[in-house]
Amino acid sequence: MNDRAAPRTQSEPRTVLLRGGDVHSPADPFATAMVVERGHVAWVGSEGAADSFASGVDETVDLEGALVTPAFTDAHVHTTATGLALTGLDLSGAGTLGDALALVRAHRAAHPGDRVLLGHGWDAARWPERRAPTRGELDEAAGGRPLYLTRVDVHSAVVTTALLDLVPGITELAGFHPDAPLTGDAHHAVRAAAHAAVTPAQRTEAQRVARARAASLGIGTLHECAGPDISAEDDFTGLLRLADDEPGPRVHGYWAERISDAKGAARIRELGAVGAAGDLFVDGSLGSHTAWLSEPYADAPHTGAAHLDAADIAAHVTTCTEAGLQAGFHAIGDAAIGAVVAGTRAAAETLGLARIRAARHRVEHAEMLTPETVAAFAELGLTASVQPAFDAAWGGTTGMYADRLGEERAGTLNPYAALLRAGVPLAFGSDSPVTPLDPWGTIRAAAFHRTPAHRISVRAAFTAHTRGGGRAVGRDDTGVLVPGAPADYALWRTEELIVQAPDDRVSRWSTDPRSGTPGLPDLTPGAALPRCLRTVVGGRTVFVRPNE
Repeated sequence: MNDRAAPRTQSEPRTVLLRGGDVHSPADPFATAMVVERGHVAWVGSEGAADSFASGVDETVDLEGALVTPAFTDAHVHTTATGLALTGLDLSGAGTLGDALALVRAHRAAHPGDRVLLGHGWDAARWPERRAPTRGELDEAAGGRPLYLTRVDVHSAVVTTALLDLVPGITELAGFHPDAPLTGDAHHAVRAAAHAAVTPAQRTEAQRVARARAASLGIGTLHECAGPDISAEDDFTGLLRLADDEPGPRVHGYWAERISDAKGAARIRELGAVGAAGDLFVDGSLGSHTAWLSEPYADAPHTGAAHLDAADIAAHVTTCTEAGLQAGFHAIGDAAIGAVVAGTRAAAETLGLARIRAARHRVEHAEMLTPETVAAFAELGLTASVQPAFDAAWGGTTGMYADRLGEERAGTLNPYAALLRAGVPLAFGSDSPVTPLDPWGTIRAAAFHRTPAHRISVRAAFTAHTRGGGRAVGRDDTGVLVPGAPADYALWRTEELIVQAPDDRVSRWSTDPRSGTPGLPDLTPGAALPRCLRTVVGGRTVFVRPNE
């Protein structure tokens, strides 16, 4: 790729002409060029028309056939935890319990000065032993040191005796198990103790690493989902300051704390949060058997854990709506989602449906939906902030979902096509570090859902990962390359652009030139995903791939 008169990074937005590629824009489905001025898109059009701009710009970029798209928005991220996972002990590749313990031993030896050893990503459901490590096994592997290892879903953890010793009263907390993964309050307590050992410098470096990884993947905006059960206030406010002070993806922060009055709403604003939302837990996760179900698990004799009921939800939604804040909840099981619907509907009966819809309240994950709750999301204007990589990781007839729920119930999870048909706004994210930052992989997972009836077109999935994320935070001007929009975009090296949809009749029409449908990369499983060459946020370059 050839830049003329262009520094690799910019302290101020410049006037830039990009030409000689493919620009994905509804303003001109055949566009090959774009002008960016003062941090916004100024013009999109054809190569011939670009000549008239060439003499009036600070920089001309020869795209050499590259694709230009809006930058992605990841609508659900835990930034510090992502950075710590990227720089710390990663157990996601462990194929057996023995592999995991060997990785712990190696990490212990490589980090003799760490006060607490941190790791993430174990998944006993994928191991032949089909069980988590015991505390005795961890004590041996960690050499008697404090150790905190989160399951892949981050809703349970295994720890050493030395870490438990740092948490007075831990054995009395709900979710404590003498020799099994900790959940609920016990998990939150050991997580706080473990994260307290992370120094401010380590935390800031983890945030930098996570933002840099996001930028390298064409992600221009992150929705940080923090809260008192997840991270400390100084972690949250420090991240927001970092995002203001240093180049990189934008960060919109959600703080998951229940509020009941104007004083609580003011506190949310003082923290810099855009809403009292994100991971405000109504339930837990399927993998940890803590999602709240209406019928028992297929592999456990209970229905999970409920943290909020419909009355709690109604009070929170009412307070947030009156204060002009977004409310939002973590809800995965069908009973949890039903409680969110009932509580939000009760708030609408108090305040009026129009005010509830206008507030754009959110539901994170929203996996175990029914036709009735899908219709209610549409009625109430609830945004479904979802993670298609969950289905890729745990869906199908032999995956973890089927283990937990049985094949029939598992086949109802993550019904993206039904949500779109009902008019429910979708915003895509990763829940990183639960699943990796990977926007094109996320789109592929939605388009090639393990349950064919739930598949959506690549174009619809792309929209959910660009415009959908902007809309979920109340920004309708982002996620699309049209004049006046923020210049948040990414450049990609990819193969031929095509149109992919679950219905072949749609695909055939969409590739007809008369349809004016801009193409996107081929995301067929097995095909190489696009490679990010550059990411630009607000007209400032935040990532350039070396040697491109």
